[in-house]
Amino acid sequence: MTGSKSGSKPRRPGRRVLGTWLAATLVAVLLSSLLGERIRSTIFDGWQAASPRDLSATDVRVVMVDNPSVAAVGSWPWPRYYLARLTEQLAARGARVIAFDILFAEQDRVRPETFVSLYPELSKGAAAEVEALEPMDELFGKVIGASPVVLAHAGTSEAQQGQAILADAPITGTLPKQVDSWRGELAAIPVLDDVALGHGLANGRPDSDGVTRGVPLVMRAAGKLRPGFALEVARQSVAAEGIKVSPSSVAFDGQAIPVDRHGRMLLHFGSFPRSRIVSAADLIGNSPHLKADEFAGKPVVIGMQAEGTSDIAATPIASEEFGPLIQAQAVDAMLRGGWLERPAWAGPLEWTVGALLALLALGIALFGRMYRIALGIILIGVPTLCWLAFLNASLLLDPARPLMVGGGAIGGVAIALFALARIDRERLREALVQERVAAAETEGELQAARAIQLGMVPPRERLRNIDPRVDLDAMLEPARSIGGDFYDVVKVGDNHLAFAIADVTGKGVPAALFMAMSKALTGIALARNAANPASVAASINNELLNDDGQAMSVTMLLAILDLASGEVRLVCAGHEDPIVVSAAGRASRIRLDGGPPFSVVDFDYPTETLTLAPGETLVLVTDGVTEAQNAESELFGNNRLLAGKALAGVSASAICDAIQAEVRRFEAGTEATDDLTVMVVRYLGA
Repeated sequence: MTGSKSGSKPRRPGRRVLGTWLAATLVAVLLSSLLGERIRSTIFDGWQAASPRDLSATDVRVVMVDNPSVAAVGSWPWPRYYLARLTEQLAARGARVIAFDILFAEQDRVRPETFVSLYPELSKGAAAEVEALEPMDELFGKVIGASPVVLAHAGTSEAQQGQAILADAPITGTLPKQVDSWRGELAAIPVLDDVALGHGLANGRPDSDGVTRGVPLVMRAAGKLRPGFALEVARQSVAAEGIKVSPSSVAFDGQAIPVDRHGRMLLHFGSFPRSRIVSAADLIGNSPHLKADEFAGKPVVIGMQAEGTSDIAATPIASEEFGPLIQAQAVDAMLRGGWLERPAWAGPLEWTVGALLALLALGIALFGRMYRIALGIILIGVPTLCWLAFLNASLLLDPARPLMVGGGAIGGVAIALFALARIDRERLREALVQERVAAAETEGELQAARAIQLGMVPPRERLRNIDPRVDLDAMLEPARSIGGDFYDVVKVGDNHLAFAIADVTGKGVPAALFMAMSKALTGIALARNAANPASVAASINNELLNDDGQAMSVTMLLAILDLASGEVRLVCAGHEDPIVVSAAGRASRIRLDGGPPFSVVDFDYPTETLTLAPGETLVLVTDGVTEAQNAESELFGNNRLLAGKALAGVSASAICDAIQAEVRRFEAGTEATDDLTVMVVRYLGA
């Protein structure tokens, strides 16, 4: 490629940016659709954990059959006598509603006839007297009939035979689209159910991840519209006549509560105050610690909290929460306001904001920086406004959806612009290189640079005869654009051979001159500190740091071979790792820790060692070998060098020539962009 004015102009973003932007945006939309609900739930749960609802002012009371209650009365289920006493105590203390979050689908286990059957030794008179006693279910039923009691029912997957379910307050309107439906409804035994003030289904399915985030307000059971347990308790607390439903709300007593498509009220959870929870044992025993007006005018939920209780669910703020406490929170939310709402317009708004972010990202690429401020404001403002909407209006607006769509679009634009910028940089770099080459050819600089480079390295003939204990050869083939590769070999004393291979950054005359300085410093340092390659490296690096006014650098591999033992001490300054070829022809790359190139930073280079056995060969190359490219821009690489036949030569000269030939075959006529330098040291033994 030749340099030209038109070739140096950066290209304006066009179809490439548009295509990448569109693809990235569509991927982000797809991910948001697939993962959006899970991400959204995680965000909303985090908000609830960060700002749980304050329940300290609740009027709802909870009576728990807890461990102290079981210890005082006996194991569950209790005789109905104690439940009747519990109900009487609450009614006497003025409870507005007494709601049992407990199913009474079976008769009392201690009925008079059951007691007689357990004791056959009773006399006929005693047995007749016991059988004449009033069953405790009837006693409990009388207490329920005289008290404002709401009983829990349960929707079942199987139809219940022979049960006539009493109708409660009328439910009118249109149900939400995916309201929970049950084939049957499990009620209390008739003696209790028929006299209760109200009934409600206590079912509540968790979300797909097992977390309960809402309470059903309306359901369908056995083909009938039925209120949820918490809704019925709240309705009875305000004496509302009926319930009106719509696809998005449930209304009673003049207020509409938003529900989702399943008919659930999304609950803003909090920690139910311990001071509002009373042990059933204290009520049955008429504990003096209870305040006289503790239950006056208040709805009361009765449930189980003893060990072994199965009515436990996970919530956004607790991994385990007792079901009665969730029902109590739902009743309080309906009476005081404490629900969350995800309005119907939330989804369209989130997609719209995401589309706006995507368009702004595209606008930045096509029309410059004028859109960046608007994009930044929206990126920061979206999560902030969503959080404020949760805190101040109990609205659930998802910040992740628009940020995912906008972020995907921004990522696509960034990738496209990066690719274009890289293409432009390569074009400019190539144009600059070509201009320098043309100038060098015009002024004779190219010939001077080549002469400097080739004149600084020792000739191959001298290397081949440097010592009988080693077979050594090296070659340097400059590229058309002159770089700064060099090598050097110095015999030090009788038993040591010092050698180095290096590559200067840059090309042209400046690189050649910097190479000349580096080569001279290397020769001096080797002569002074031949026994210590780390000292050689430190000396070269310090001198280059002091003298490099053009901020150039040089990679180098220094080595000192003990000709008597075959030990090689090496220092690597950002250079290609050496390759060792065994006497049997097996090649392996030796990975060195090394350090940065010389003339970059002051660094304490480590000395690393290896030992060559007689017949083993050390091969050193510059990146002109490993980074050689063919017409498809593939790199020659280390793996191709290790796997090829070039390292199987019988002499150092043969290996040098084979590596050069294999690289040129790989390039297949493509012009080399860097010098090709190879050094081969075969240790023959002492």
